Amino acid sequence: MIDKRLVINLNGIWSMQTLPEGEVLNGKVPGSVLNDLLTNKKIEDPFWRDNEKDVKKLFYNDYSYTKEFEISKANLAYDNLELVCYGLDTLAEIYLNGTLLSETNNMHRTWKFNVLNRLNEGKNTIKIVFRSPLLFIEEKTKNSDITFAPTGCIPGNNYLRKAHCMFGWDWGPQLPDAGIWRNIQIEGYNTSKLEDVYVTQFHRENRVDLNVKIKVKNFSNVSDLKAICTITAPDGSETKESCHIIDCESEINLSVNNPELWWPNGYGNQSLYNVKVELVKAENLLDAYSIRIGLRTLTVSQEADEWGKEFAFTVNGKKIFAMGADYIPEDNIYSRITPERTNKLITDCARANFNCLRVWGGGFYPSDFFFDICDELGIIIWEDLMFACNIYEMTEEFEENIAAEVEDNVKRLRHHASLGLWCGNNEMETAWVDWGGVKEHSLKLKADYIKQFETLLPKVVKKNDPNTFYWASSPSSGGCFDDPNSENRGDVHNWEVWHGLKPFTAYRNRFCRFCSEFGFESFPSIKTVKTYTNESDRNIFSKIMEWHQRCDSGNGKILYYLSENYKYPKDFESMLYVSQLLQMEAVRYGVEHWRRYRGRCMGATYWQLNDCWPVASWASIDSLGRWKALHYGAKRFFSPLLASVEDDDTLIKIFVHNETLEDKKGKLVIKLKDKNYNVSFEKTLDVKLPNLSAAKAFEKDFAEFFINEDLKSELFLEYALSVDGNIVSSGSHLFLKAKHFDFAGTTYMVLVKDLGDKFEIKVKADIYAAFVELDFDNMDAIFSDNYFDITDAEGKTVYLMKNDLSDSSVDAADIEKRIKVRSIADTF
Repeated sequence: MIDKRLVINLNGIWSMQTLPEGEVLNGKVPGSVLNDLLTNKKIEDPFWRDNEKDVKKLFYNDYSYTKEFEISKANLAYDNLELVCYGLDTLAEIYLNGTLLSETNNMHRTWKFNVLNRLNEGKNTIKIVFRSPLLFIEEKTKNSDITFAPTGCIPGNNYLRKAHCMFGWDWGPQLPDAGIWRNIQIEGYNTSKLEDVYVTQFHRENRVDLNVKIKVKNFSNVSDLKAICTITAPDGSETKESCHIIDCESEINLSVNNPELWWPNGYGNQSLYNVKVELVKAENLLDAYSIRIGLRTLTVSQEADEWGKEFAFTVNGKKIFAMGADYIPEDNIYSRITPERTNKLITDCARANFNCLRVWGGGFYPSDFFFDICDELGIIIWEDLMFACNIYEMTEEFEENIAAEVEDNVKRLRHHASLGLWCGNNEMETAWVDWGGVKEHSLKLKADYIKQFETLLPKVVKKNDPNTFYWASSPSSGGCFDDPNSENRGDVHNWEVWHGLKPFTAYRNRFCRFCSEFGFESFPSIKTVKTYTNESDRNIFSKIMEWHQRCDSGNGKILYYLSENYKYPKDFESMLYVSQLLQMEAVRYGVEHWRRYRGRCMGATYWQLNDCWPVASWASIDSLGRWKALHYGAKRFFSPLLASVEDDDTLIKIFVHNETLEDKKGKLVIKLKDKNYNVSFEKTLDVKLPNLSAAKAFEKDFAEFFINEDLKSELFLEYALSVDGNIVSSGSHLFLKAKHFDFAGTTYMVLVKDLGDKFEIKVKADIYAAFVELDFDNMDAIFSDNYFDITDAEGKTVYLMKNDLSDSSVDAADIEKRIKVRSIADTF
């Protein structure tokens, strides 16, 4: 078959210039102004100390990107030639051979322009001018009736269809970058091209029927067009059907017998099928479209029950408990977000037992490779449309712009197995009900909210992806400003802990249906702090440490919670470490509580997964990819097989959890010990763990052991759940706040063995040690476990894969020599 398609790739090196007469530099496309200025060493690192202040001013300038390219006579013979811009950020003027082709104003859209009659045989020149986003929004705010802006964000960001967080947030810098941030190319077609392909699945017993709807754009009014659809199974076997195109539309029906279903992480395999549609005339291939799909059903159940209405992801008929976090852009310079970097981040999620991520609505619609990775790893995506914490005025131009934006991205992403739902926005419904500064705005603007998120955008989504669940806002109880943060319906955002300064135990008073946002801040590790500070800056209330903290009074909140839970740290590094313990424990309290009430609550996604720059924040993985204590904690409290403790003074209840599709049996061992590992109580229980369940397995009041109240500072509870002879979940519990427990100076012993592809690390402590951290000064590593408790003389054995070390040259002796061990006892 002869391929008649044409693609002229315009990526690569362009000439970049600050207008009107700046130095001409080499610029990389896809890329950005900031990336090019950094590469050409024209600016300092904007993340270092407070360099952001000066770098931000650069975006009062305009910039241009120019490139010459060749077009042949054969190229000009095509029936249709289009310039396709997959991402222009944001206020762009496109000139082709000196003539204005078009202007664009939305970084989230794919822009296509017919250039058949605008190209020359031989040399051609394309120039794209990017106008200042700061001047644009400042002009827009001069006579605006909208006075609200999100915390940390430059007012007026709502007027520009650009990632809102590029203008700052309560965790991010104000660096509104610009440039050609995704691919750009010229595409040519003869006769016809595929305009749209949509696959619908119908699940039967031992069979999945696929309906493939095809739309064609015909440039020459030709007949005799045929579409061929090929389904390739994971084992390489093919199913193929074809049809003739009639009136530019047709459909193909195929069946997959004995299908391999796609499951989220922890529930089964992530089997993927390739779907290829070819548009042909005689022996000529006119166009082709290829995607990967997972054979699965995936929706959100809102069945009525005794508490109200559930909110549960339902996959292949099974209601799962969603476990994960909220994703933000991985870097403030978007061209640095590579497939390799994203793959590591999402892999780190899967390793921590995530099955879900919520893509937050203040950034950008993720790239195709993001969803490809989530398909492969079984991570369900809650996909916000890119609207967050703002007020929008529904002008005719704005309505047309956002409708096209949503259509572009829904069509691009709808086929992915990992796509769980579309959500209209982040926090805007609840803002109109509960937020001062928002609800005082006009009724017209409030009505515009309904028009945008409950009328226009759900219609756009339904038209282009009728098989995926749409949810108007997060949080919401179903729309229309009806108690949007209700515990009994929909999803909630719970900020009583952190913003409300409530204790961690306050989570236990809340029985929500799905908690899609809650969290706690911490500082990054000292290695990361050193990347943006001088030694003199290393005090949490210094100018620079506060500059890299965008939440109002954030460092003070950390200090408040520290005073409630731990002794005051002895030095700066200990302060960073203890802040991460606070974060891990805060989130653990919430997740374990909601998992104990599985069925009533069916999801917990904490704020937030990652950072876009080095900062004190709610992230569990910092901007340099380093796991904080929270991410190790998440690996434990998101474990499919889990034991968790619910306490009321000396009354202890232990629950066992099974978030898999298989029934399990195990043993639960409970011991009461003193810090020298002496046992005063021990019980072993045989426990049943039915699939997809959580149940109380043990209850006892230990008051008899605390006749003397002072004994609470000496005794701790140890618990371990074993399945098939292997410990799958374990931990320890204190009967009072950690600051009042008698942690004493601890001596550690570390033994390291080389096991080929990994190191075995055995850590022992002479007495009980809580929150034991393993780390290296000048090397990064991801351990199989960290920030764990040592509860017996045998110690703890963890593993370190050699490919999880930043220095591949080290041996067991190096590890043993260089490893650093500390616990909470070493911080005061």
